[in-house]
Amino acid sequence: MAQRTLTAWKATIAVAMSNYIEAGAIIALATSLTLWQESFGFDDGVVGVIAALSANAFGAALGAAIGGPLCDRLGRKFIYTYDLIVFMLGALMVAFAPNVALLIIGVILMGIAVGAGVPASWTYIAEEAPNERRAAHVGTAQLAWSIGPAVGFLLAVVVAPLGLWGSRIIFLHLFVIAAITWWVRRGLPESRRWTEQRQRERDGGEKISFFSGISGLLKDRRNYTALLFLLGVYGLWNTVAGQAGIFQPRVYAAAGVEDPIQQNLLQVLVWSLTALATWAIFMRYGDRVRRRWLYAAGAVLGVVAWAVLIYAPPGLFSLLFFAVAWGISAGVGAQAFYGLWTAELFATRYRASAQGMLFMLARVMVGVLSLVFPVLLTHLGLAGLGSIIVALLVAALLIGTIWAPDTEGKSLEDIERERYGEHVPLANETSASARA
Repeated sequence: MAQRTLTAWKATIAVAMSNYIEAGAIIALATSLTLWQESFGFDDGVVGVIAALSANAFGAALGAAIGGPLCDRLGRKFIYTYDLIVFMLGALMVAFAPNVALLIIGVILMGIAVGAGVPASWTYIAEEAPNERRAAHVGTAQLAWSIGPAVGFLLAVVVAPLGLWGSRIIFLHLFVIAAITWWVRRGLPESRRWTEQRQRERDGGEKISFFSGISGLLKDRRNYTALLFLLGVYGLWNTVAGQAGIFQPRVYAAAGVEDPIQQNLLQVLVWSLTALATWAIFMRYGDRVRRRWLYAAGAVLGVVAWAVLIYAPPGLFSLLFFAVAWGISAGVGAQAFYGLWTAELFATRYRASAQGMLFMLARVMVGVLSLVFPVLLTHLGLAGLGSIIVALLVAALLIGTIWAPDTEGKSLEDIERERYGEHVPLANETSASARA
């Protein structure tokens, strides 16, 4: 038992590194966008385009649209074996980009790799986790996602005297981390649940194609409420968090902190507290308490954090309050619960496809706002965008609190039987409940 637990944690940590790399890619770009802009001489409109095409938005959306179905078609291991090769190529292109064209291509490649890898990692971790420790294991992905920005912003402070070359070094650090992670993952086994499901499909004579996961997902109407619920929880919250991830230095400037080092130190505080809250609260209590109220507490704190930053008089108090409150909120917030609930609410045969579709839609929502966010922030100011930001967070709070599923402590098979009956029908089968 102890050896199996140790093996499960090793696999969890290795696969969770996708989230460190994802967050690191976003933060590396966030801390360097102004430097790239000054060096290559493009305007705010191009800044928005680069941000929209990155791992924060459309680039990741494209990767998720491809990676989710492939993960169900070819296995979880296929994605996390090859996605980092694409990421490393993109990271090298950005690190040595001589012009804006190569910068954009590298950013897109990194985004595609992130989009393919993150849904696969959440799916694999949940499928391999012990039933009674699933939140703790899924929380490891959130922990890695939090450590990524903390390290990224700290590195930005350290290499600040080097200017643009300092930012290039940060991208090279991501290349090294990705290479190490890729090497460690090569020895991991395939997901047991996916292997068993694939054997059942073969025994049933089902023909598997790239679109089988998406087709099965959309064919069963019982999945629609879960899709809408998770899009409301994660898509709305992430539309705000996505702007914070890529444009937070500009938000701080609008709030009165214009020194890049001070901006980055504030972000180190935010993400360090996010990591601490993930470990001390979500990972320790996500399997032991009612998740509905844990989610609500984090979401309320997030709303308060942004309301203070936007509407309180600018100054040290409002900035520090935001950093502390938003950091803790993100640790027990929508992304951690999204990774957990998405794995629980969909059947194994299209679990990764559901992850990919939802991640894609969430990133598209971020991308749409990213296209205009720098321009709106310049012309309207932080207060002008405040009502949109707070409204999105309040909507995510209400949706997640009211419709939170009761899944804690149950196996994925038990949840699947509760939602779908004795088994999820294959593509060449049709259940009465699916037709309803």
